[in-house]
Amino acid sequence: MRLSPWAALALGLLFLSLAQANFAPHFFDNGVGSTNGNMALFSLPEDTPVGSHVYTLNGTDPEGDPVSYHISFDPSARSVFSVDPAFGNITLVEELDREREDEIEAIISISDGLNLVAEKVTVLVTDANDEAPQFIQEPYVVLVPEDTPAGSSIFKVRAVDKDTGSGGSVTYFLQNLHPSKFAVDRHSGVLRLQAGATLDYEKSRTHFITVVAKDGGGRLRGADVVFSATATVTVNVEDVQDTAPVFVGTPYYGYVYEDTLPGSEVLTVVAMDGDRGNPNRVLYSLVNGSEGAFEINETSGAIFLTQSPAQLQREMYELHVQVTEISSAGSPAAQAMVPVTIRIVDLNNHPPTFYGESGPQNRFELSMYEHPPQGEILRGLKITVNDSDQGANAKFNLRLVGPGGIFRVVPQTVLNEAQVTIIVENSAAIDFEKYKVLAFKLLAVEVNTPEKFSSTADVVIQLQDTNDNDPKFTSHYYIARIPENAPGSTNVVAVTAVDPDTGPWGEVKYSIYGTEADLFLIHSSTGLIYTQPWASLDAEATSRYNFYVKAEDMEGRYSLAEVCVTVLDVNDHYPQFGKSIQEKTMVLGTPVRIEAIDQDAEEPNNLVDYSITHAEPANVFDIDAHTGEIRLKNSISSLDVLHNITPSGEDCTWSLEVQAKDRGSPSFSTTALLKIDITDTETLSRDPMAAFLIQTKDNPMKAVGVLAGIMAIVVAITILISTATFWRNKKSNKVLPVRRVIRKRPSPAPHAVRVEWLKSRKAKAATKFMLKEDPPNESDDSHGPVSSLPPRAPALPPPPSVAPDTGAAHWTVPTVSGSLVPQQPQQSPPEPKASGSPIRSTLVSELKQKFEKKSRDNKAYF
Repeated sequence: MRLSPWAALALGLLFLSLAQANFAPHFFDNGVGSTNGNMALFSLPEDTPVGSHVYTLNGTDPEGDPVSYHISFDPSARSVFSVDPAFGNITLVEELDREREDEIEAIISISDGLNLVAEKVTVLVTDANDEAPQFIQEPYVVLVPEDTPAGSSIFKVRAVDKDTGSGGSVTYFLQNLHPSKFAVDRHSGVLRLQAGATLDYEKSRTHFITVVAKDGGGRLRGADVVFSATATVTVNVEDVQDTAPVFVGTPYYGYVYEDTLPGSEVLTVVAMDGDRGNPNRVLYSLVNGSEGAFEINETSGAIFLTQSPAQLQREMYELHVQVTEISSAGSPAAQAMVPVTIRIVDLNNHPPTFYGESGPQNRFELSMYEHPPQGEILRGLKITVNDSDQGANAKFNLRLVGPGGIFRVVPQTVLNEAQVTIIVENSAAIDFEKYKVLAFKLLAVEVNTPEKFSSTADVVIQLQDTNDNDPKFTSHYYIARIPENAPGSTNVVAVTAVDPDTGPWGEVKYSIYGTEADLFLIHSSTGLIYTQPWASLDAEATSRYNFYVKAEDMEGRYSLAEVCVTVLDVNDHYPQFGKSIQEKTMVLGTPVRIEAIDQDAEEPNNLVDYSITHAEPANVFDIDAHTGEIRLKNSISSLDVLHNITPSGEDCTWSLEVQAKDRGSPSFSTTALLKIDITDTETLSRDPMAAFLIQTKDNPMKAVGVLAGIMAIVVAITILISTATFWRNKKSNKVLPVRRVIRKRPSPAPHAVRVEWLKSRKAKAATKFMLKEDPPNESDDSHGPVSSLPPRAPALPPPPSVAPDTGAAHWTVPTVSGSLVPQQPQQSPPEPKASGSPIRSTLVSELKQKFEKKSRDNKAYF
């Protein structure tokens, strides 16, 4: 068919428009139970946690363009969900509650950027067991008559649960810790009185029942849960007239006394209806036992006496009182009966009364010595007690009121009348020094009467003193101090003793005795201790005196106390130097020590400080003020330095003026002149004997002891050799020829030095050596060993071989100030020398010069 031009144009335009059209996107419909698509028929449990991913929107665009998702809600509704625009994930953002909102309406949309497709969806909220049962119409209060038959229904409770299914079903239970009179129907909630159970208003007027409502359980957040609720049902029991009258305050006793008047009320009985809820009125009556002596008020229950007590023939009446209920109709109902006992008793109208020898008396006095024998009866007290009543009214107790434990009263219980005896129970407490007067109350009190009548009497005991106390010093130990320079008759200390006895028994005389009491006296009346007029105390001789003082009364009772008198030291002694103070020998680098003794007894009087008051030259020595050690100044390290300091350049002897001063007040001091010789350790090491003599110079007994020991050893060896020789000759019994063996004596070393010891001309002077060179002894064997003579004991030496000092006597050295050690023998023959070794020759020359200078300059020693 051939198209017209207009038809061809329209068809072309149609194809062109189809080619340019863009189709809208759409959601997938995946049906029930799917979690992605268009949320058709989608449901969600109400216990889904907030923030959970609950659904995924899923759709497509025909052109394959990317799509975005959106969700919106009515402005009046909550925005329960949110959506991820790119992926369509829907998240729960609000908590769900089926009981409040069981479905949620929302508008979901999908867009490809040009086209938007929206759909309205409804999300169903399914139930979870999240609600507990709730009782309605609370509180539950029920009024039940006490005669309700067992098994009767009394009330119905009702609880509802907003959940559906098993979670909304409710069953009922009773929560009872103890057996109950009630039961509940588990389905209907009807409360019943159990079979065999009864209610009693008189026993229990109210019952409380706890009812539990429990749902059927269900799932909540993935777990099975069961909820319950409780309610209390208060059952008030209604009273019913079913109990007889009851008497209150039984048993009943009444008393009629001898002064009771006719018409007086004896006692009242009380009864009431046993049904307390709506009680009936009651009437009283006497059934029997009154014998015309008593009547009762029918409405009040008061029992009255109708006759005088003197007319009553019996001592006890047993009455029977009947009470009758009167119903609301006015007719007699239930009845009850009770016994009433009435006694006729004597009137207690007489209190106990105390009597003396002349009649009633309320004060008794006695005079007695202190400390009577234990158990003694106070016979000077004549006391009688009486109660004029009869029977129990005349029974009373006796007791003493006052200082306890001193006396006791006999008897303690009295019926009608008794003679009162007071006995000493604690003799030590009856002390005149504690109590001059002992005052007591003698009390009589009825025992079994309601009135408890009583009476009192004063018992006054005047005590008389005896000599029962020893004098007592105020202290067991007295300490006194007195200076040693105190004159005779100086007061030392006053002792005091007290005797609490009175009169002559309280007067104290003092005396003193003991091995150390000779220097002291005591005043016999005042106790003042003082020194003898001729006493002279010396703390250095005796620093403490101990003796006893005695305090004695007129009958010889006494006590002792110890007295300790300390003699206080006074600074009354000068420091005293020892005998070896005049001369000292100092080895270079080693201090020498001086010592002064202060005879005072205590510090600081006997503490001594040392000082150098004068020295020439003044820059050589230092002294320790506390120990007395004298040493060279630190700048002096050799004899050469000393020679430079010495004015002459050669002398090594110094004179020092030293002072010893005590620390007392006032302070005393002593000075002494000290001479010090100085040598060095090199010189001492060359001659051991010289060193020994120097060391023992200040202690000569040490040198004497060493020499005595050597001599004893030599004598012992000689005796042993002689004894051995004697026994050998005796044993051989032969006359042995005398043979003399002459041996050549070895030659001594050339230029050997022999030390000559010089005797001291004046004690305590400085020590010096005088040495002279012996001529050598030639021996046949010129190559023999060299030996030196052993040191000899000090002896008076010959005058020194020096140029004589005209007009002056030879000066002698008192102690050793240096020594030479002999040269040790050589292993090979010595080389020939003109004289000794250079060192030894130099030392000998130096010592000779010192001796010469000393003999010239120290003429004061002659």
